[in-house]
Formats: sequence, structure tokens, C-alpha cells
Amino acid sequence: MVREHFQSLKDKGVEIFSILAALVIWQLVAVYVVQNKFFLPSFTDVSLAFISVISRQVNFPLLSMELPVLIVDLLYSMMHFLIGLIAALLVGMPVGMLMGWFRSVDRVLDPLIEIVRPIPPLAWIPFAIIWIGLNPFGAGFVIFIGALFPIVINTFTGFKNIPRIYVEAAKVLGCNTDRELIRHVALPSALPSIVAGVRIAMGVGWMCLVAAEMFGVSRNGLGYKIWHHYYLHNMDFVLVYMLVLGFLGLLIDRMLRYYLEGRFLKWRTGVVM
Repeated sequence: MVREHFQSLKDKGVEIFSILAALVIWQLVAVYVVQNKFFLPSFTDVSLAFISVISRQVNFPLLSMELPVLIVDLLYSMMHFLIGLIAALLVGMPVGMLMGWFRSVDRVLDPLIEIVRPIPPLAWIPFAIIWIGLNPFGAGFVIFIGALFPIVINTFTGFKNIPRIYVEAAKVLGCNTDRELIRHVALPSALPSIVAGVRIAMGVGWMCLVAAEMFGVSRNGLGYKIWHHYYLHNMDFVLVYMLVLGFLGLLIDRMLRYYLEGRFLKWRTGVVM
């Protein structure tokens, strides 16, 4: 027990040391090698910029209160992201389930999906601006396009790969309707594939979020501020928002994996007592 605890502390110490070493190398390279804040701001420059965006207060209309500018941008980006992801889940999962369970639906929808799917989500930005406008739903539409197809494809694959013996056994035990078979057999069996699709969709949607905000679908958000500060040549602020995007994407993925795998896929790894 003591040995395992010591090994755990040692592993954490190595991780912390690697991060600190990377920060020191970054600072030295920026100050003594590059020597140009526009090309590579130092760690101290980025830290000061972070303090600035945290300390400066702006109005957040949706809550009618003053908040730090970074928090306001973060709230706008999360709003855009959730609009797109929730819409992709509400559309993508039922479509994938129907395509995987009913062959006729697959024959009708598969050609249409395969025509639209290769189109990059960023190509929809002009239509998002024309159809919806410069508002959170415009950015959410671009994220919806990017997140939709991973969910559809993985849900379809999960339903298509259900062993036929599971279905026959369920029929013997009394599941006779399609609704009962989907609820008690197909959906639990396809859940690992669906969860994988949701994780992929979140990664694609997060990249689409940044691109949509940078290209002007919204006037607020983390991606918009990256482009805004680039035009002002404030590269230290650009790096602040880039790092926030990276850490926030990592946090969202870890939270989703912890919740979904711990709650719905616990049977795959066994119960740890």
C-alpha cells in the first residue's frame, strides 16, 4: 500500500516537473532566442495578459451583471457549443438509430448523408450568416453541422453491429415489438459506439466553434477574441485565449468520459470495489 502511494506521488511529481520544465524552456526561448513579443510572447507576458482579462469587468447582457471579460467570452462560447451539440444529439441519434434498425430508412438517407457529409462545416458559414444571422444560433448551426455526422455514423454502426443472436434471444424472452427490441437490446449494445461518436462530435464541434467565431458568425466568444487581438497585434492575449480553449476542451472531454463511462459503461471495465 505504501509502495503504491509512493509510486503515485512519484508519477505526479514527474508530470508536474515536465510542465514546469516546458514553462521554463518557453520563457527562455521567448526572451533570449526569439526576442520578439509579436512572434512569441513569453510566459510572463501571457500571465500578465491573463490577469488583465480576468480583472477587467464587462457587462454580460444575459445575466445583466458585470463579469470578467474572459468569463463573458467563455460563457458565450459555451452557449454556442451547447446549442450546436444538443441539436446534433437530438437529430443525429434518432437518425442513426433508424438507419441502423430499418434497412429502408438506410437506403433512403444514406445517399443524402454521404453527399452532404464530405462538405467541410466551415463551408456552411455564409449560409449560417444569411439564414440565421450574427447570433448564438448562427454559431450553433456551424457546430451542429460539424458534430452531427460523427453521431449519426457511430450510432448507425453501433446498431448495425448488434449480434443477431441478441435479438433472437430477446424475442424468445418476450420482446416482440421494434420499440422493445431497441430499448432493451439494441440501445444498450450500441451504447459504447454511441459514446465514442459523442466524444468525436465534441472534438469536431469544439474546432468548429473556434472557426465560426473567428470568421464572424458571432461577435462574442473565445474564438472571436483570438482574431480580434490578432488584428491589434496583442499576441500575448491570443495565446491566453488559445490556452483557455485547449484546457477547456480537455476538461469537457474528461468530464464527459468520467460521467458516461462511469454511469453507462461501467460493465465494460468491471466494478471496482
